[in-house]
Order: sequence, then C-alpha cells, then structure tokens
Amino acid sequence: MWARILALVWKELLTLLKDPRARFVLIVPPIVQLVVFGYAATYDLKHVPYALYDEDRGADARRLAAMFRGSERFREVEEIASANEVAPAIDGRRALVVLHIGPQFERELRSGKGAPLQVIVDGRNSNTALIAFNYVRSVVERFNDEWTAEHGLPPPPVRLETRAWFNANLDSSWFFLPGLVGVLTLLITMLVSALSVAREREQGTFDQLLVTPLGPAEILVGKALPGFLIGLAEASAITAIAILWFRVPMLGSVATLYGGLALFLLSAIGVGLMISSLAVTQQQGLLGAFLFMVPAMLLSGFATPIANMPAPVQWITYLDPLRYFLVILRRLFLEGAPFSILAPQFWPMALIGAASLALAGWMFRHRMY
Repeated sequence: MWARILALVWKELLTLLKDPRARFVLIVPPIVQLVVFGYAATYDLKHVPYALYDEDRGADARRLAAMFRGSERFREVEEIASANEVAPAIDGRRALVVLHIGPQFERELRSGKGAPLQVIVDGRNSNTALIAFNYVRSVVERFNDEWTAEHGLPPPPVRLETRAWFNANLDSSWFFLPGLVGVLTLLITMLVSALSVAREREQGTFDQLLVTPLGPAEILVGKALPGFLIGLAEASAITAIAILWFRVPMLGSVATLYGGLALFLLSAIGVGLMISSLAVTQQQGLLGAFLFMVPAMLLSGFATPIANMPAPVQWITYLDPLRYFLVILRRLFLEGAPFSILAPQFWPMALIGAASLALAGWMFRHRMY
C-alpha cells in the first residue's frame, strides 16, 4: 500500500516542481510577503518628521531643541517662524509633529512653576500619533531630569520607569515575523492541497486514478502528503530567514515548534482537500482557498487582537487553526514557553485536523463515484 502511495506522492511533487507557474506560486509570493512584512509593515517610527516653532530663543529653549535634533527618532524638516505656518505643515503632511516653545519658556522654567511645551500631532493615524507623542515625552523627560539635576532641584516624588518584559526594544517586526511563518505556511499549503484534485479533473487525468489499484483512502493520503512536505519546507525556510536574517530570537523548543507545525499542516490540508473535492476546475479551487484564507488570517489575531472582536466573532475564531498556531509561534519565539504551557493550543488543532481530514475523505469518496 505504501509503495502505491509514495508513487502518487512522487508524481504530485514532480507535477508541482516541473510546472513553472506552480514553482512561481511556491517561491515568489512567500519571499515578497516576507520582505514586505519584514521591512515595510511595521508600527515602529524610525525618524519622526517634526517642525520647530521656537518663540523664546533662550538658552534652555535651544537646549531642548538640540535634544530633539540629536535624537535618532526625530528628523527636523522645517523651522516655523509664525503661527500661520503651523497648520500648513500638518495639513501638507510635511511634519507629523510640531513643537511649539512659547515666548516665556525660559522665564517660566526658571521661576519654578513649570514651562509648557505645546505638542501638535497629526492625528489622522491615531496609532502613529500616539507613538510619536510617546517619543516626544521621552525626550522631554530626559530634559527635565538633566535640568533639575543641574539646578539642584529635587526630583519628582514619583518617577515612572518602564521595561518591556518580552521584546525589550519593542520592535514590531519581532511580533509580525513569527506570525508570518503561520500565515505564509497556510497560504502555500492551502494552494497546493486545494488545487490537487481540481487539477486532475481539469486536465482529464482524474479518471486514470480511478482505474489504478489505489483506493479512495490511498488517493487521499497521496494527495495530502505533498502539501504536508511542501508546507514543512516552506515553514522551515521562513523560520530560518526570520532568525538568521531579521534576527528574531527563537527562545523555545524546536521540537515543540515542529509538533505544532505538524498539527497545523494537517488542519490546513484537511480544509484544502475539502475545497479541492468540491472544485471542478483549478479556478474554483483557487477561489475556494482564498475564501477560506482571508477570513482565517483576519480572525487569527495576526494583526488585531481577538479580545477586541465582538463576542460572536470570537466564538468563530475557535474554528480557525491559525489562531492556535500563532499563539504557539509567538510564545515560542519571544517567551520560550514550554510545551506544558502551550498544550491547550495543540489539542484544538488536532481536533480540527481530524475532523477536516475525515470530512474531506467522505467528500472525496462521495465525489469519486
């Protein structure tokens, strides 16, 4: 039996690897998405463009302005001379932040009452505005600490010191790239499995399978194994690139990672074969795969937290295998969580995989005869 199954697996792999379009789908999209998410898709602000409106021009005002100019997170794009230039700088998107130092800044600062610094932020993107404001606050806090120490003033009674327990540098790529291992693996696995049977029907070779000694169960296993092997190779390559090129730390067990990957691949292949058993053409199989993948990615917590979704939608996410695999990936990469903690994420994927493969087998037999 296994000799017949391995022959079918080898035939499937040759069909995929010899087809230029199939090779393109297997190689190019993962690389493009990995580069986009690794470099472009980030919540970090490397250089915040700001405009300075300094009405004081005193020594303390110049010192505060120099701190912003010397910060790696800020880039001065304009020096404003009048209040009429503030709105055009923000409206024209030349500056994300406008720093307004009032005419009495130094006098109020030395009086001991405190001097206001007006920060005008472009709020069209609320997340970016909040990050930029936090950067401004960090520079101002450093200025306050140095100024009070030089003038012999006591520090404030309460001082907030923050530390990120995981991902100490708060690099958003460390959050995105482990999740991308699951997303791209799902993409490739679904495409391979969803098109396998549909390709046979479209090319007219499906009837040839029926006259071979292979039974329905053997054909199902032979169609599932190529997707499993390709998904395993894709996930390994993406993981290696994330660790070696993008320097994302991998703190957890490799055995736990591949155990979760195996269950995740079985779940994805089961859904893909269900779609493939229903599709008559490859176009239908491709459409069915994307109809599953897009909601699966949106409901997985890849970009938005599941806890922020409405309660009925949260219940639907329990049917999404990507939801569980993303938890395993991120906690293994950043936390080094052991299997005992991640075990609640394994059995739902095993249950989804068993149910989807059983249903795919039933549908496959039903459509075969």
